[in-house]
Amino acid sequence: MPLLEIADDGFRLDARPFRIISGALHYFRVHPEQWADRLRKARLLGLNTVETYVPWNLHAPHRGEFRLDGGLDLPRFLDAAAAEGLHVLLRPGPYICAEWEGGGLPSWLLAEEGIVLRSGDPRFLWAVDTYFESLLTPLRPYLGSNGGPILALQVENEYGAHGDDTAYLAELTAMLRRHGVDVPLFTCDQPADLARGSLDGVLPTASFGSRVTAGLAALRELRPHGPLMCTEFWIGWFDRWGGIHTRRDPADAAADLDRLLSAGASVNIYMFHGGTNFGFTNGANDKGTYRPTVTSYDYDALLDEAGDPTPKYEAFREVIARHAPVPVEPLPPAAPKAAFGPVELTRTAGLLEQADTLGTPVTADRPLTMEELGQPFGFVLHETELPAPGPAVLHVEQVHDRAQVFVDGQPVGVLERENHEHTLAFTVPRPGARLAVLVENQGRVNYGPGLHDRKGLLGRTTVNGRPPAAWRSRALPLDRPSAFAHGPAGPAHHPVGPAFHHGVLTVDEPADTFLHLDGWTKGVAWINGFPLGRYWSRGPQRSLYVPGPVLRPGPNEVTVLELHATATRRVHLRDTPDLGPTEQ
Repeated sequence: MPLLEIADDGFRLDARPFRIISGALHYFRVHPEQWADRLRKARLLGLNTVETYVPWNLHAPHRGEFRLDGGLDLPRFLDAAAAEGLHVLLRPGPYICAEWEGGGLPSWLLAEEGIVLRSGDPRFLWAVDTYFESLLTPLRPYLGSNGGPILALQVENEYGAHGDDTAYLAELTAMLRRHGVDVPLFTCDQPADLARGSLDGVLPTASFGSRVTAGLAALRELRPHGPLMCTEFWIGWFDRWGGIHTRRDPADAAADLDRLLSAGASVNIYMFHGGTNFGFTNGANDKGTYRPTVTSYDYDALLDEAGDPTPKYEAFREVIARHAPVPVEPLPPAAPKAAFGPVELTRTAGLLEQADTLGTPVTADRPLTMEELGQPFGFVLHETELPAPGPAVLHVEQVHDRAQVFVDGQPVGVLERENHEHTLAFTVPRPGARLAVLVENQGRVNYGPGLHDRKGLLGRTTVNGRPPAAWRSRALPLDRPSAFAHGPAGPAHHPVGPAFHHGVLTVDEPADTFLHLDGWTKGVAWINGFPLGRYWSRGPQRSLYVPGPVLRPGPNEVTVLELHATATRRVHLRDTPDLGPTEQ
C-alpha cells in the first residue's frame, strides 16, 4: 500500500489527494474469529481506514512479558484489515484512555513508589521504550512505507487534557522514530486542549462529537495549513454502573458527520464498533466520585455489541455516499442469535474456602496492594486475626475499590470507594477470630489525575484504632477458571459468602447469545474459560454478550462467581441483550 503524505492542501496517497474516512474498531474488544466480519462491514459502510488503540497493559500484564497471541495477535488483525483493502491508523499510546483499565498503562508501573506516569520520569520512559521496542519491531513490515496498511501513528493520547510537557511528547516522538516508525505521526486533543497537546512536526487532530464548525476552526487556528481531521468523532458514549444506557439520535449524529465531511475534513468515527470489555478490562472515571464503566462497550455505535448494523449505520452510509464511493454490495445479514434457554448451575464452592488453591499469601505488617503482589486484575484477599472478642470497628483510610468484610467466614458488611466513609462496626465472636477482607479491583481510573490508581486497602487500616500485628495478603487473579467450583462441593452446598457456581450448557450449533443473570447480585461469568466480564444488579446492563466462537458443539462449561447472595442457581441464554434503560 502507498505511503501517506501530509501536504499544505491535505493528505496525499500515492501523490493523489486522499481523505481518511475511518472507523474505530478495537481488536482487543472483539473475539478474533469475528475480526474479518467487522472489517468487512467497515468496508461496506464506505470506510477506507480503520483505527485501533493498542492496550499496553494487556500485551504486557507483567513486567518483562509481551504477548502477541490469540486475541492480542495484532499482526493478524492488520493482515485482516489489509485483506479488506483497509488502511489502519494505529494508536499505541503509551496512554490510550479508551475507558480501558488504567488507560492502557500496565499496573506493574505502580509498584514503583513515587513514579509519575505520562511524564519524563526516567523509570516511565524506560518502560515505554521497552514497550515500543517489543511492539514496533514485529510491526515494521506493516508500515505504509514498507507496503503495509498502517498509514500513521498517534503520539500519546489527548495529552493536552493532562499536561503541557512538550519535552515529554518530543521524547515519545523520538522513540517512535528510533524504533523504525517512518510514517506520519499525529496527536489528538479536544479543541480547548490543542495547543497544550501539540508538537512541532507532528500533525494535530481533534476529538469532538458536536459543534463541528467550532472544532475545525480551533484546528485551523493552530495550524493554518494542512489537513483537517477529527480523530475521535464521538457518535455515542459509554455507560457506567448505576447510570443509564446512553443513546444518541442517528439523524443528529449523521447530520454532524455531513457537516464535517462537507468541510473537507477527514474523520475517524468513534466508535464504528465498540465491542466488549471482556474479563476485568473496563476502566473507570473519578472526578470526585469513583465511577466504574460497565462490561459492554456497545457505545451506541454503528455496529452493536454483537456486530450487527444499527439504524445509525444506515444513516452514516447515506452520508458517506454523498462524499465518497460506497460499495454497491448488499450488507450481510445479522449474525444468527440463539436462545439456548436456562442452565442449572449444580455445583457450588465457596471462594473463601478455596483461597489456598487460588493464591499464595504474603505476610506483612499491613495489607499489600495488588501492584505490590504483582497482580494486574481481579481480586485480593487480606486476612488477619482478631485477638479479643466483643465489639470492634474496622477503619480503612482508602478502599480501592470495593471491600467485602467477613469474620470467621460470615459477612459483616461492605466498604465502597464511592461512599468515602470506610468504617465498619461488627462483633468479634471469639479470641483469634479470622478477619477477611475481599477487595475487588473494579477497574483502574482511565482519565485525569486519578491514573495513579493502586488497588487494595490503602493507607492506615485499623481495628479499634490499632493496626493488627500482621496481615496475609493473597492475590486472586482468577485466571484459571477451569479450577473454579470443583472443590468439595455439591448441589446442597450453600456458602454464605462469595461462591463459584458451575453448570453445563449443551449446544447443537454454536451461535451468538446473551447470558442473563436474573436474580443474581454481583460477580463475574465465564464460558469455557472465556471471561465474559462483570455483572451487577445495579445496572443498567443486565446481560453479557457471548460471542459464538466461545461456544462449541456439545457440552460447554458455565461458571459464575457470585459475590453476594443469589435466590437462584439458574442462568438464561437468550437471543436478545438487555443493556438497560435509556432514561431514569
